[in-house]
Amino acid sequence: MTDETRIESDSMGEVAVPAAALYGAQTQRAVDNFPPSGMRMPPRFIHALGLIKAAAARINAELGLLDAEIADAINNAANSVAAGEHDAHFPVDVFQTGSGTSSNMNANEVIARLAGLSSDTPVHPNDHVNMGQSSNDVVPTAIHLSACLAVREQLLPALGELRTALRQRADELADIVKSGRTHLMDAMPLRFDQELGGWSSQIDDAIARIHDSLARMQRLAIGGTAVGTGVNAHPKFAHRVVATLADETGLALVCSDDYFRDLSSQDTAVEMSGQLNTLAVALMKIANDLRWMNSGPLAGLGEIRLPALQPGSSIMPGKVNPVVPEAVAMACAQVVGNHQTITLAGQSGNFQLNVMLPLIAFNLLQSIALLANGATLLAKRAVAGLEVDRERVALSLDRNPILV
Repeated sequence: MTDETRIESDSMGEVAVPAAALYGAQTQRAVDNFPPSGMRMPPRFIHALGLIKAAAARINAELGLLDAEIADAINNAANSVAAGEHDAHFPVDVFQTGSGTSSNMNANEVIARLAGLSSDTPVHPNDHVNMGQSSNDVVPTAIHLSACLAVREQLLPALGELRTALRQRADELADIVKSGRTHLMDAMPLRFDQELGGWSSQIDDAIARIHDSLARMQRLAIGGTAVGTGVNAHPKFAHRVVATLADETGLALVCSDDYFRDLSSQDTAVEMSGQLNTLAVALMKIANDLRWMNSGPLAGLGEIRLPALQPGSSIMPGKVNPVVPEAVAMACAQVVGNHQTITLAGQSGNFQLNVMLPLIAFNLLQSIALLANGATLLAKRAVAGLEVDRERVALSLDRNPILV
């Protein structure tokens, strides 16, 4: 963006907008009014808005409500937003109006301008791009849609990779018996494959829990419009938009069976965040076990050696720390904190609308990404390359006083 500006107007009057910006007056007002964090809405959320706007334009044209040429231009523009081609033109802060209206209007304005430029036909952000919609149903729909896509494309593959790595290493280490520990004290022996198998089963359970919550996460609020009554939307609009999105994404999306619930509450987002919270607890347990088993090399347990990835100290030469489990543990701590934030935000459903929707979207998508990246990191840079010190494990086992 340059210092040059152009003048745009909305119902409140004129406002100066960067000349190169694709957005208009309402987005600029949001940028001016909400500068507290510098954190923008997640790209995945923006891309979901693009998918929703494209589907809505096509269905409105099929229903005879929107000119075919305008609908085609909106569809193309919205799909380019969904593809991430215009992320730089979505500057609205996470801490904005609680309905996410600023982000919805940001999408409407960007898409309208792109559509107008490509078709030489005036395209209105509200009357055309937002036809049959409200921020109050679009934003909850974008939360669910973006979270479902992130879980499918990021989190579940990463958890599958970690589970596979744990099972493979368990098979390779099945012949090694070690001292068990309860209360951090020596206990009865077990095999390495039994220990790693326990971790693998935790991941199995996490995957099952997430799949269970996806059934409700795939329920979309589009069509509820302002308060859940569906005012200003064609009776067939919602079901056809959802069917279009399902075809395009391959997700088992369904139309909400109660708009009043899905606009006024974010219970499903809180539920999914709870599953992510549980997964974070499991990954932190695995990460901390790896740290303990790696501790030493002389004064700790020294059962395993994790891959040496970088120097561990600026003052102690030769020291190598378990950096991957530590990084994963910190990511898990952030996810636990995000869940508390989402829980509090979920309580902010006042009458017909939750008013912390952008915060829920931001934290939920961040948690999914953190856990996906953490699981991949553990699989590739810790579990896959760990080595067992067989001699030390055997010595400790031989001296285990519990064997008496």
